[in-house]
Amino acid sequence: MSDKFIVRLSEQAPAAHWGNNASLSFDEQGATIHLTEQETLKHIQKAARSLAQQGIPAVALSGEAWCTESQWAFYQGFVSPKQLDPVAFVENAQSDLNELQALKQSATWMRQMINGTAEDIYPESLAGKAAEFIQSLAPEHVSYQIIKGDALLEHQWIGIHEVGRGSERAPVLLELDFNPTGDEDAPVSAALVGKGITFDSGGYSIKPSEGMLTMKCDMGGAATVTAGLALAIQRGIDKRIKLFLCCAENLISGHAYKLGDILTYKNGTTVEIVNTDAEGRLVLADGLMAAGETGAPLIIDAATLTGAALMAVGQEYNALFGLDKELVGEVQQFASEEFEAAWPLPLEKWHQNNCPSAYADTANSRAQKGGGFGGASNAAGFLSRFVPNEGQGWVHIDLAGCFQNNAGAQWASGATTMGMRTVARTLIAKV
Repeated sequence: MSDKFIVRLSEQAPAAHWGNNASLSFDEQGATIHLTEQETLKHIQKAARSLAQQGIPAVALSGEAWCTESQWAFYQGFVSPKQLDPVAFVENAQSDLNELQALKQSATWMRQMINGTAEDIYPESLAGKAAEFIQSLAPEHVSYQIIKGDALLEHQWIGIHEVGRGSERAPVLLELDFNPTGDEDAPVSAALVGKGITFDSGGYSIKPSEGMLTMKCDMGGAATVTAGLALAIQRGIDKRIKLFLCCAENLISGHAYKLGDILTYKNGTTVEIVNTDAEGRLVLADGLMAAGETGAPLIIDAATLTGAALMAVGQEYNALFGLDKELVGEVQQFASEEFEAAWPLPLEKWHQNNCPSAYADTANSRAQKGGGFGGASNAAGFLSRFVPNEGQGWVHIDLAGCFQNNAGAQWASGATTMGMRTVARTLIAKV
């Protein structure tokens, strides 16, 4: 018998003395979660959060009623930034322990990155840690390079350099090649792009203190696509995939980029800076062009890009965008199959023109609070200028649900890992 607190699962209602609406009952060994017919996984996750909030440091799941998804839902509710390995899974006929371990390994790395301080997770360290993590899973099939500082200008990665030049810690682009085919000339089946802003002060369009406090999470897109690739590798994907992480600190200094600056990107697009806090799209533009150069028929980018997406879908969903409507619909279905909520928001070709500039082809936002009406769609429209094939084969994930500022009924504070499984499923299903 484990010396940990035991948690069982039951379809029977609790005894009457626990109350009419009780989802938990207790005995000398531990607790039992009593299932309801509605939102079973969410019910389990909330029960796990309730147990964690009572100060229980670690638990062991027990019994034949648990399955893979119910165990993972419990883990997601119980885990916290201070306790990353608090749940002992149970082995039974309904559970795939290999899948649970793969989920936990990818999710743990992702949480460590997103919850880590900006002092420890800075542009070059994020790129290095991501490369080391993927390489540890497939050492014979991974190669990478980190393009740093002024070397970005030699490669014409203007956006990453511009956003990151205000920091003493240089901006970088990670280019990672996962190629399990054994053929160095194998086609690239998919490319992943992640926003890696390791701290976002807003630049000269400075954020208020309360808005800046959690901005260590602004590299959530980089963590999401890296963890998604890691999970896909552990699930056995055997196609060539490239990963691009666009990493910078958005800080204020005498070297920082300024309002009114005009950037000329590698594809010739000129961009006027009207808001230095709309920096994520500036770095992603470079990553998307790099992804396009691979010839990959599938490009997925992920980013904690806009507060507008958060206002639209809340923290229960991630927002999906794409000019390829069929692909967006497929990704929404993949998210549902992985028990991650995602919802499409509008994106049309004309959204490219919703941030006009008198001095350049486009501005990087509108000179209005939050970027004005339709800010999330306008940001996606900006990104669509930098993808190949008129946007066919490209999907943008605005990660509204990947971080919780405060603990709630379902999640602890910090990273949730929402989006990781969606990326992994999309890779496996589409390549």
